[in-house]
Amino acid sequence: MTQHDSQSLPAHRPGASRQAPEAPGDPGPSRTTRPWMPALLYTLGFLTVYLLAICTPWGQRAENALFDLGKQGGEEAWIYPLSGAAYGSTPLPPMELSAKPTLMVGLAVIVVLTLVRRCWWQGCAALGVVILTTGGKEVLKSTMPRPDLVGAPENLLDQGFPSGHTAIPAALTLAAVLVVSPRIRPYVATAGVLWLACIAAASATMGGHRPSEVLGATLLACACYGLATWLLPPAAVPGATRNPRALPVITLTLALAVALVSGARNDTLTRSLVSAATAFICAALVWYAAVGRPVHTARRTRPARD
Repeated sequence: MTQHDSQSLPAHRPGASRQAPEAPGDPGPSRTTRPWMPALLYTLGFLTVYLLAICTPWGQRAENALFDLGKQGGEEAWIYPLSGAAYGSTPLPPMELSAKPTLMVGLAVIVVLTLVRRCWWQGCAALGVVILTTGGKEVLKSTMPRPDLVGAPENLLDQGFPSGHTAIPAALTLAAVLVVSPRIRPYVATAGVLWLACIAAASATMGGHRPSEVLGATLLACACYGLATWLLPPAAVPGATRNPRALPVITLTLALAVALVSGARNDTLTRSLVSAATAFICAALVWYAAVGRPVHTARRTRPARD
């Protein structure tokens, strides 16, 4: 062997033999980046719903017209016996007086899961999602007015944007997926989405909130979730989960069925369908935010091969 050949041999480094070579098609270790784009898109969606539905005459007329369909009040809604509005009935959480207890119980569950799983960053983010959503709802109700642009009756001038009853299940669902195990995360999201579909449809069909107020609450919760995952350290951002292939279809199909039943009324089909469609959109938004959005990764650049 010549001197030139000996110099061309790679020098042996300790531990080099224990390092597996990269496959040609292997993208290498991925690095989770901070997903700021979803938070921005949900925020823009929230503002768009507010500007179009509340700050325009045609938006106000369209939503006010829903209250003229059928009788006033929620007695004709199928879900009325579970709403808590009926005398002696037990409200479906978080409707009527069960809103605050439901919120307190949800926060307590998040704290317990955080302590048990010792996921401190995720637990803080989950609490932040709930607090920002529910607290932001109260602030926005007082800072985002509802101008009377169409001479609406006095009973339709109350500011209810965004809906507090819808914000609670949306926020608690998104908070729960941050602190539960990745294995059960899709199933927790499924349960939360079905709960949200029921409450959103009931809130809209019973006349407590307009469709824009229900949709605005959901977009607010998704925006807070996107902000929380953006602020998390890269190592603490929830990774991709392997969902059963049929789970998204099953979840959204069940959400549609729940929305149709919860939004149904005896006196008007149009109002029932509008309420159900709004609730289904809310369920799809939360499902996509929780487990349907792919993880943003940045591939490591591989050295060029000769």
